[in-house]
Amino acid sequence: MGVKRIIGRRVVVLDEVSSTNDYLKSIAGEVPEGTVVVARRQSAGKGRMGRRWLSPEGGLWMSVLLRPGFVDPRIVFIGALSVVDTLADFGVLSGIKWPNDVWVGGRKIAGILVEGRGEEHVVVGIGLNVNNPVPEELRDVAVSMFELTGERIPLEFVLKSLTFHMDAWYRIFKEDPFLLMSRVRERTFILGRFVEVESGDEKIVGRAVDVLDDGSLLLDIGGSLKKLIYGDVSIRPLW
Repeated sequence: MGVKRIIGRRVVVLDEVSSTNDYLKSIAGEVPEGTVVVARRQSAGKGRMGRRWLSPEGGLWMSVLLRPGFVDPRIVFIGALSVVDTLADFGVLSGIKWPNDVWVGGRKIAGILVEGRGEEHVVVGIGLNVNNPVPEELRDVAVSMFELTGERIPLEFVLKSLTFHMDAWYRIFKEDPFLLMSRVRERTFILGRFVEVESGDEKIVGRAVDVLDDGSLLLDIGGSLKKLIYGDVSIRPLW
């Protein structure tokens, strides 16, 4: 017998919701681990640091309930790796912009938002631009699968691929998190590049050297090494 699947064992599909993360958090005590909530539209989609995430029909807006039993900021990479693998399934090569975005050719195609990192449960939200139009004012910084492939891809196909990969990476995360982090290093495209880091009112420029096993980013600032912890920091690659 095969291994029993965790992620995707139950899928809730909604026409519209304020936020799939908020909705899943509200029912977390009533549904099993691995429950997925998908919405055709989000009226108040959100990203890290309180940013708004545009979520019109045509994109894949989803959240997954996990119960790892411990606190670990590396959970965000389960989502990021799963998106990279899913895009590859459809012929799109992408990379991780530490800590929670996936980019293609210098533009953002997906973001991951992890909430409730306590021992009780964790909600992993993923927003992936699939067939949704990218607003004119964002076309320099955002892109969709449709724009890259020239084809409208059924959302159910993308969802099936994403939950498959997420289930596999979640198992790896629980069994061998160091293997997961080695794959994160391979797919983090900012390594070796200069980046601008913004934290509150402070801005610094340095070269991204490594993603450490604890999930933090190692930055070289004029010969001095600085460790960045996943949190309220914003990173912009300097091309």
